[in-house]
Amino acid sequence: MTGNKSMCLNSISQVLLTLLILHCLQCHSRPHSYDSKPLSEISKEIFKYSDIAQRIINLAVHGKAQNRSYERLAEFTDTIGNRVSGSKNLDLAIKYMYNALTQDRLENVHLEQVKIPHWVRGEESAVMLLPRNHTLAILGLGSSVGTPPGGIEAEVMVVESFEELQKRASEAKGKIVVYNQPFVSYGETVAYRASGASEAAKAGAVASLIRSVTPFSINSPHTGWQWYQPGVPQIPTACITVEDAQMMARMVRRGQRIVVRLTMGAQTLPDVDSYNTVAEITGSKHPEQVVLLSGHLDSWDVGQGAMDDGGGVAISWEALSLIRDLGLRPKRTLRTVLWSAEEPGGVGAAQYFQQHKANISNFDLVMESDLGTFSPLGLQFTGSDKARGIMKELMKLLAPINVTSLEEHGEGTDINMWMKAGVPGASLHTADQRYFWFHHSDGDTMSVQNPEEMNLCSAVWAVVAYVVADLEEMLPR
Repeated sequence: MTGNKSMCLNSISQVLLTLLILHCLQCHSRPHSYDSKPLSEISKEIFKYSDIAQRIINLAVHGKAQNRSYERLAEFTDTIGNRVSGSKNLDLAIKYMYNALTQDRLENVHLEQVKIPHWVRGEESAVMLLPRNHTLAILGLGSSVGTPPGGIEAEVMVVESFEELQKRASEAKGKIVVYNQPFVSYGETVAYRASGASEAAKAGAVASLIRSVTPFSINSPHTGWQWYQPGVPQIPTACITVEDAQMMARMVRRGQRIVVRLTMGAQTLPDVDSYNTVAEITGSKHPEQVVLLSGHLDSWDVGQGAMDDGGGVAISWEALSLIRDLGLRPKRTLRTVLWSAEEPGGVGAAQYFQQHKANISNFDLVMESDLGTFSPLGLQFTGSDKARGIMKELMKLLAPINVTSLEEHGEGTDINMWMKAGVPGASLHTADQRYFWFHHSDGDTMSVQNPEEMNLCSAVWAVVAYVVADLEEMLPR
């Protein structure tokens, strides 16, 4: 008995020792945060980065890297062109960026597989037959079905709101509903593009044409994704120009009957394999902890996708290049992700989240640029009050280029799921008044971009990412 008791005590001691070791390891590996440290101390720590921030700014705005993000973007978009989800051009873009990031000597450059939608526009046209002959400029909306081979010829019904459609629903059967909704804001007005087809179909319409979601037009249609509601007939849908929508509204007010023939060869093909494109600078002390920078590599199938979102891609690449050029290596890993299939609803990013959410506690900050790389004004930020206070102090490092604003609500289709899960998130805020002039249209070309503005955006992106990644502790949740 004595021997068995001794063995039992030894076993218990070994178990307790093992549990103690595991506890210590967990404590050591658990991400640190600033929850308990006063903001005044953190502010002093951040102030010590003033010289590094100035070096990054000088390199991006005045030094050898001046205009580099612009030139990279121009070469990329001139070479590849637009890159709609599921297309061969998107495949070419991914290969191009993989090679470019590798040649730029960034670390851990790799591709992470995802499945993405493959919608094809096909041939499309719309012609007004009555009260006069007039060719309408159109762009079919993503995921739209096509018309029968001979097209659809029908009388037009013009409405200015969903409410008007509901009141006049009895008039819509067998007609093409034209929405002439006024532009209020993108966030509010885009509902007509997203849901216009299904709302019209509920009333018996055979197709819908939506006034382009833009505050400014030179007879330019703007495309985008739309979603069919379950259980509702799927009818063809396209965007028309502001000018044509307003003209048809004037015609019906005069009592004129409008007839349009719409032909669309759109079809949705099976989902295809694609990739999120990743490059890093590995952290020196906590390589498992990550500050993520991002933009989306896909675009619409018109224009060059230079603004949406070539600019966000370029500065998320450039930020790593600037830090690498200065010989800097932060404590945490800087990871640039170029998303696939954002336009159909953040498809590639959603799969990335599912693949990586098991390590969510190691994601320090997620950043996205997808509202243009015009002159930067600051950041939009989502996070705890303590994290916001830290980020406000950090933005003071950008005073030399007058970009110190920290606003509410970080946004971005590709980082929303991280922020909803509690990870701090930031989006670039620029002087984007002209963004929706060119958005999802043939006007989204390199002519919209400005090299000096992209230099400033790159500096902001690099300073914020580097300092957050190099602070002693992670941002508090």
